[in-house]
This record gives sequence, C-alpha cells and structure tokens, in this order.
Amino acid sequence: MGDRSERGSAKHRRRTTISGDAAAHAKRSGATDTLSGQVKEKEPRHETSASKQKNHSDAGDDTFSCHKLQESLLSSDSGYSNYRGILNWCVVMLVLSNARLVLENLIKYGILVDPIQFVSLFLKDPYSWPALCLIIASNVFIMAALYTERKLSVGTISEGTGTFLHSINLAALLFFPAVTVLRVTSMTPVGGVVALGVFTVLFLKLYSYRDVNKWCREIRHAKARTLSRSHSCPSVHKANGTTGHTHVTYPGNLTHRDIYYFIFVPTLCYELNFPRSPRIRKRFLLRRLLEMLFLMQLIVGLIQQWMVPTIQNSMKPFQDMDFTRIVERLLKLAVPNHFIWLIFFYWYFHSSMNFIAELMQFGDREFYRDWWNSETIPYFWSNWNIPVHKWCLRHFYKPMLMRGINRLPAQVAVFFLSAFFHEYLVSVPLKMFRLWAFLGMMLQVSLKYHIMLVKFIFYLITFLLPVSGPTRLFRWPILERKLWERSRVDVADHRPADRRSDVRPRLLRAALWERVRGRRGMTQPFLQ
Repeated sequence: MGDRSERGSAKHRRRTTISGDAAAHAKRSGATDTLSGQVKEKEPRHETSASKQKNHSDAGDDTFSCHKLQESLLSSDSGYSNYRGILNWCVVMLVLSNARLVLENLIKYGILVDPIQFVSLFLKDPYSWPALCLIIASNVFIMAALYTERKLSVGTISEGTGTFLHSINLAALLFFPAVTVLRVTSMTPVGGVVALGVFTVLFLKLYSYRDVNKWCREIRHAKARTLSRSHSCPSVHKANGTTGHTHVTYPGNLTHRDIYYFIFVPTLCYELNFPRSPRIRKRFLLRRLLEMLFLMQLIVGLIQQWMVPTIQNSMKPFQDMDFTRIVERLLKLAVPNHFIWLIFFYWYFHSSMNFIAELMQFGDREFYRDWWNSETIPYFWSNWNIPVHKWCLRHFYKPMLMRGINRLPAQVAVFFLSAFFHEYLVSVPLKMFRLWAFLGMMLQVSLKYHIMLVKFIFYLITFLLPVSGPTRLFRWPILERKLWERSRVDVADHRPADRRSDVRPRLLRAALWERVRGRRGMTQPFLQ
C-alpha cells in the first residue's frame, strides 16, 4: 500500500511538472507583471504602522468616493454639444402650442373649410374660362419662336431681322396677357396669377431657346461653312422627346416635338440634349401625385380656416391706425403664413416638379438646394429656386460680365429683373399698382450689405474680447466650423487633456483673425 501511494504521488508530481512546463511560456510573457506584483506584495511587509493606516484610509476614500473635478454640462467650459434632446423638446412644445391655436380657432369660428369655394377662386362664370383660353393662346408665341429659328438656320433671314422678330415676340409675351387680365372683367385674381405665371415662364424659356440656338449657329459658322444634308436637315427621330434618346445636333433640334418637350420639362434653360432618366417609375409618380393633391387641399384649408378670419378681424385696427393691434394682427398672421409658405415650397418645388420630371423622363432633379442653411441673403436666393438661378446666371449675369460690366452692377441688375417680375405677378392680377413687391425685392440688395457689415462688426468685437467666460458660448461654433472645413478632426481627439483648454483659445483666435483679415491657412500650424 505504501508503494502504491508513493507511485501515485510521483505520477501526480510528473503530471504537474508536465503541465507546468506547458504553461512556462505563458508565465514568461507575464514575468514583468508577476515580478512587479511580487514587489508590491513584499513592500507592505516593510511598511510602518503609520503608513499602513494611511494606505488603508486612501483605499477607503477611493472606494467610497463619488465626486470628481468636472464642469456642468451647460457651462461653456464643459465642451458638451449634444443638444438634440432639447431640440426634440422644442419641437414638442411647438406642436402643442400650434395644436392649442388650432383648437382655439375651431372653437371660435367653427369649420370654415369649403372645397367648392376653392373652384370659385378660378371661375366667376362656369361658362367663361378666360385664364385657360389665355394659356391656350400662348401656343402662337411658341410657334413664332420655332419658325423664326428655322428661318435663321437656313439663312432666309439675317441675324438682325431674327433678333428683331424675337424681341417683338418676347415683348408681346409680357404685354398681351397683362392687357387681357386688366381688360377682362371675368378674370379672377387667382386665375390671373396662374395665367401670368405661365406666360412669365414661357418668356424665360423662349429667351433661353433663342440664345442657345444663336450660340449653336455661331459655333457652326466658326467650325465649318457647310454641313452635309443629312446632318443639317431637321429630323423628328433625333428630337429630345423621343424614346431613343439619340444625340441631337443643330439644326436637327428645330422640331415641334423638341420645343414642346422643352416647354413642358421643369427647367428654364434650353439644351439640345437634356439628361434623361431610363424609365418612368410608376410608384414614385403615384406618391408625388398623392402629395400634390393632399398638400393643395391642406393649403386651401389653412387659408380658409386660419388666414381669412384673421385678415377680416385685422381691418378695423388698420382703419383706426391702432399700432399695437396692428402689430398683434401681423404677428398672428405670421404663423399661418409661414406654414403655408413652407407647404407651398414642398408642393411646388418637390412634389409638382418631380411629378412632371418623372413623367417627361427629365433627369436633372436639382430644383432646390439647402436654402434652410443660409447664412447670407445671396446664398438664400441662389439656392431656393435653382431653375431661376441657373437662368439668371447663364443668360443675364454672365453675359453682362463678359461685356465688361462689374459684379456689383450686374448683381443689382439681376435683383432688378427679379423685382420687376415679382411686381408683374402681384400688381397686374390684383389691379393694384403699389410697388410693394418691387421695393421688397430691391431692398434685398441693401439688406445683403447691411448683414455683411453687422457680421464684420460682430467678428471684430469677438476677436478683441478675451476668449473666456460667456464669450466662448458664441465663439466656439465659429471655431468648430473652421476645424471641420480645414482638417475634419476635433482638437480634443489628438491633444492631451491638460492642453485642451490652452489649444482651443489659440485656435479660436487664429480662426477669427483669419476671418477678419481675409487670410487663409492661419489655423494650419496649430493643427499639425
């Protein structure tokens, strides 16, 4: 029995030795940690009783401590920037406040929405449709532009004669519908606005049509004096509206199909070859159609239920010139007016234009940009209506610059043209010539430079003030934007914690100094 127990213990020792040899490599890899652990275990053996009590008290403090050095989240020194919850809270408060206004309106006035009344805005007499007849008559001007270009393409008439004919045609496009709206008593204001809007769009389209064909003739005359018969004669199979989408060359574009395709697509700038989508997406088309129908009814309902009673109640304060009540009425009108304007923007620039573009397989769908992020007046006007912006840039602004006109007079001329058409679309249908729309647009020019002056003074003041305290709350977004544009990194990601408070003010001063002086690249040394 004793021999068996000895052999068993020997086997156990051999197994332990084998297992220990197998794990030797793992123990060697952690030898440094083990050694330091042994030193830490041996050190307390030589400590005095006082040091033992101190270490015990420190360990207790670390165990039960719940405080550390830190700033409040809403403090400017905390570096906290995630306020999405507060934004959601503001949205909830906005919904609740407007829900109260809707309920108050329903209790006070009842339900005033009447879809039948909407039809009467366009027609006074159901057997007389003057606005529709005026729109149908616009085909005369389209045909005049097409046949003038055909005569110019074969050289039957000279360039001077063609320019004169186009000028007469474009002038008639503006004067004929205005005179008709003013003279015909059965024309409603809404019908007049729609008819004049169609003729204004047609004016801009035919102006672009004339310019592009003139440029094509100049290029053709510059390259070669003669072209082959097959290349020069108009071909219906090469038009923009065909399903084959073949490449069109001048004067093969001078066809009825081509010009009517351009008239119906949602753009003001003519091209011989438009970008085309491969197919019509039926689900996309149906969604846009439902959006158009629903949003139109919503706009009409808001006008009838919210704006009309407020306007009727505003007549007496305006007659009595009670300025306090006038301001209160205007502020009350501002809320529904803002909602209707936003809904109309989505209905017109997104739903309607995408519906027409999808139906016509028009590929360029950039009808608007991020105007809601505008920081300046020019940025807003150049991003909220892209078709008009492209037309002004291509056919009005750049030609003036090529003729030697300075940028400032050219910009003023663009605003003048826009102010003229705004006044044209407001005063003529209402038969009230007060120049309010014209002056409102022209004041945008001075407003642009006033805002630039205010921003310059703000940046100058923030540069002169020390970067500490409440000023950091206003100046830090400027630096954040600079860092995003310059390096696309955050300073806190690659700087030690004890240097962040020193780096941010220096970067802020550099960014503000660059903004004030107009220099570039001054923040780069701080980011390297």
